[in-house]
Amino acid sequence: MKLESLDLAIFIGYVISLLFIAYLLSKNERKENQNTEDYFLASKALPWWAIGASLIASNISAEQIIGMSGSGYAIGLAIASYEWMAAITLIVVGKYLLPIFLKNAIYTMPQYLEQRFDSRVKTTLALFWLSVFIFVNLTSVLWLGGLAIQTIMGISWLYGMIFLASFSVVYSLYGGLKVVAYTDIIQVVLLVVGGFVLSYLALDTIGNGKGVIAGFNTMTESTPKHFDMILSKESPHYMSLPGISVLVGGLWVMNIGYWGFNQYIIQRALAAKSLKEAQKGIAFAAYLKLLMPIIVVLPGIAAFILYPDLTAPDQAYPSMMELMPIGLKGLVFAALVAAIVSSLASMTNSISSIFTMDIFRTLQPDKSQKFYVRVGRITTIVSLILALLTAQPLLGKFDQAFQYIQEFTGLFSPGITAIFLLGMFWKRTTSSGALAAALSSAGFSIVFKLAWPAIPFMDRIGYVFILCIVVATITSLLGKPSITDTSVDVSTINFKTQRSFNVSALGIMILLVLLYFKWW
Repeated sequence: MKLESLDLAIFIGYVISLLFIAYLLSKNERKENQNTEDYFLASKALPWWAIGASLIASNISAEQIIGMSGSGYAIGLAIASYEWMAAITLIVVGKYLLPIFLKNAIYTMPQYLEQRFDSRVKTTLALFWLSVFIFVNLTSVLWLGGLAIQTIMGISWLYGMIFLASFSVVYSLYGGLKVVAYTDIIQVVLLVVGGFVLSYLALDTIGNGKGVIAGFNTMTESTPKHFDMILSKESPHYMSLPGISVLVGGLWVMNIGYWGFNQYIIQRALAAKSLKEAQKGIAFAAYLKLLMPIIVVLPGIAAFILYPDLTAPDQAYPSMMELMPIGLKGLVFAALVAAIVSSLASMTNSISSIFTMDIFRTLQPDKSQKFYVRVGRITTIVSLILALLTAQPLLGKFDQAFQYIQEFTGLFSPGITAIFLLGMFWKRTTSSGALAAALSSAGFSIVFKLAWPAIPFMDRIGYVFILCIVVATITSLLGKPSITDTSVDVSTINFKTQRSFNVSALGIMILLVLLYFKWW
């Protein structure tokens, strides 16, 4: 598929506009006294709408749009549980976790671990996150983005990856998180509008021009198994989404770990003007999350009907763009690229935050704020170069990149979630207990996978999480209470939320009950 001249003009217009806006935003940041709070936390001045939009823009990228559409093609609507359950997870994070982080006035997740435990735990997890962000997250976004550009524009995936990396650097390098967060508003608008347009055209095509309702009815009737939200044991995809465990099992562990303790996600909330503003932003993001299956899963299911002979599920979304008329195709392509570069910018900003504040500053503690900002910028460029070099060797052999990412991060998510939850809500947890949970997580996961391969992935996450809790608890009780804890005592934190937040939370829960009741 090739873009026509009008499509290219629209796409180039998007690129130029975004770069111009980024330049205006970063102009004020190019000051001699720019400090690490300005660069890494947007001067702690982000409003709720920027936080909510940036949370979604950071989350929705190539591995979500292309990877989850591929899973929609292969599995169906059941994969939407990752999106819909994330909405209620965001509410939990906003009410119970975010107040603790903001009270501790942290830049990064490893910094909280140092306050709560010690430098050993901080350094261990900082190195882990740097490795995952570069060799799993950045590589997957670049690889899938490069493949999409190859499918849509007919140029090499390598040149596509280089373009995406260069684009993200040019617009985000100097302004830091402030530029990333504010330009994310544009990215989210493009993503939502482009996604709805593509879904509308897909349904209208399936309905033979009779509209989206007719198309949706045809789609549900012709592919009923693709609309089972809770898969039975007879389903060939039960191992990926094991029935009721999606609602009460390991998905909670992964979601809380991702939305609560993942640096490149939670960093937006850490940069809020206030706790109330952060909670408003998180509620806004939760409602946007409910829309995502329409944008990323529905096109994959439609592709199953329209393009049943694709060689790989991850070709579903790029193939669906064939439906777009001239002009709109450029808009949807711009939306796809917007999502990719937004996530790249968010990830590299978080990589530079962790490396600079948790690794480099520990080794070189007496440098100026300006020097640390410069180190952060260099780290951004180095991380992208490493991801470019390793993307194809690491991901080139996988058909469904989204499932690969979940499998890999699933090795460590149970231990990380256990460490944070115990550290925040049980003061007796020691540094040795935290390290034991972190190190045992991967070990338990591998043992389960090799010794009991019939256990579904999501159930395995839940079992390993429980074992990590047990290991951390026993190790902590056998050792002496921690004397290095400088974090704020959770008993002094007020978890009461505003009425608007509570109403938003109730609305999310009602909508989720209705959705699962309808597609059970």
